[in-house]
Amino acid sequence: MSITADRTVTAETALKRLIEIGTALAAERNPNRLLELIIVGAKELSNADGGTLYLTTDTDGLRFVILRNDTLGFAKGGTTGELVQLPDLPLHRADGSPNHNNVATYTALTHKIINIDDAYHAKDFDFSGTKRFDETTGYRSQSFLTVPLCNHLGDVVGVLQLINRKNPITGAVEVFGGDLVPLIEALASQAAMALTNQQLILEQRNLFDAFIKLMAGAIDAKSPHTGGHCQRVPALTEMLAAAACRETEGPLADFDLNDDQWYELRVAGGLHDVGKVTTPVHIMDKATKLEKICDRIEEIRARHEVLRRDAQIAYWRGQVEGGDEKDLAATCAARIAEIDEQFLFLRQVNFGTEFTPDDSVDRIKAIATQTWGVEGGLKPLLLEDEVMNLSIRRGTLNAEDRKIINDHIVLTIQMLDALPFPKLLKNVSEIAGGHHEKMDGTGYPKGLKRHEMSLPARMMGIADIFEALTAADRPYKKPKPISESIAIMARMKQDNHVDPDLFDLFLRSGVYRDYAEKFLQPDQIDPVDINQYIAPNFNPKGA
Repeated sequence: MSITADRTVTAETALKRLIEIGTALAAERNPNRLLELIIVGAKELSNADGGTLYLTTDTDGLRFVILRNDTLGFAKGGTTGELVQLPDLPLHRADGSPNHNNVATYTALTHKIINIDDAYHAKDFDFSGTKRFDETTGYRSQSFLTVPLCNHLGDVVGVLQLINRKNPITGAVEVFGGDLVPLIEALASQAAMALTNQQLILEQRNLFDAFIKLMAGAIDAKSPHTGGHCQRVPALTEMLAAAACRETEGPLADFDLNDDQWYELRVAGGLHDVGKVTTPVHIMDKATKLEKICDRIEEIRARHEVLRRDAQIAYWRGQVEGGDEKDLAATCAARIAEIDEQFLFLRQVNFGTEFTPDDSVDRIKAIATQTWGVEGGLKPLLLEDEVMNLSIRRGTLNAEDRKIINDHIVLTIQMLDALPFPKLLKNVSEIAGGHHEKMDGTGYPKGLKRHEMSLPARMMGIADIFEALTAADRPYKKPKPISESIAIMARMKQDNHVDPDLFDLFLRSGVYRDYAEKFLQPDQIDPVDINQYIAPNFNPKGA
């Protein structure tokens, strides 16, 4: 485009094109395409044969990010996939003095536009590198227009350099006339704003991502027995989501995620257990039934030591009173053996690794009726709270503990709902807050049914269950092999607790195996026949 003969028409056309380029710059979200738009738009407005775009660095330099030359037919940087392999230009020398020799660094340091008619006759700047380039390529670099990209704060974020403006009719190289400079300056200003806005968005996202990692790390660090949970669940959720995106047939054929939705899923995964920051450590890490701040089994051990002492005292008192030594010894030995066996039973029950049947519960209650202490100060051998905890049927959590644990998801939803998420993250709370719901509405905290939940939320539910079953860092259970874990989840599918279509995909796609190879211990990865668990009426892809 040339602003020459018919100045009214061409000026209007140029202004219109400038507005179009500015609009495109403001709308572009891809960093590489944005950089490309700047250089391509500037070349188009100026009819420049070549152009270079530099960005300022955190290390006091200018970095080559885009190189274009039509005559030589090369393009580097931007969306080409080929990086510009040139060293950064230092803005200051080793002694701290400004680098004014190079026209690009001079422009960045002074914020001035430099318009050069012919580089070979320029006296103020060093164009030796340009001349060497010309000798190598046979090119003739002549006219240069170097413009700073200044943002609203007056900071230079980059430098735009145009080379060899060409006459659109004759092809001859011309100078960048004064009529053109304001247009390029306006474009540079718009480009600087677009780059700054994109950088601010990137910095905000990086800050938010770092916050998510910080929260997830804090939750995992809070409990050495759940370390990695907040990393593994999002990873498995994304693996399942990727498998769903690849489906071309069946009930998931229409599922897909764009870039924003993928980011939303990652954020939800990172924050899915954020409410656990409020869960007391002694409950989150409750390795035994009697554990609070410490394991109260040691208190019971001390009471049994008192019972052993009492048995020994009875033995010696009997001897003093003239009793038969042999009978006294036998009685003492039998009593101590009974006390030791009784404590071993309570210690084993305390682990919570096995189901506690009725006869064990009855024995716990019978043991509690015994007393210990000195005469006049006798106390029950087991306190009421200890009896209740030792009688827990499965695991180590009592009903009150379980409620506190379950409340973490309520607090997660409350915390996420309180955050002013932007539009592209509006579903984070729904996705993160649904991983304990069941398809039949019997889950918590909202009792949602399948149709009331998004597919990503249902995916996270499957990921959370499989991770919990196979995790090797829980103090209250051994990690299950994949065959047993899948069998348990298959029963949950039959009971309408997990999404059947997603569970089938979880198996068919091999996601369970890919996850196992990445995160599980080798001895957990055993053979499993998935065909017995997949819906028989599903017609897989390619069948």
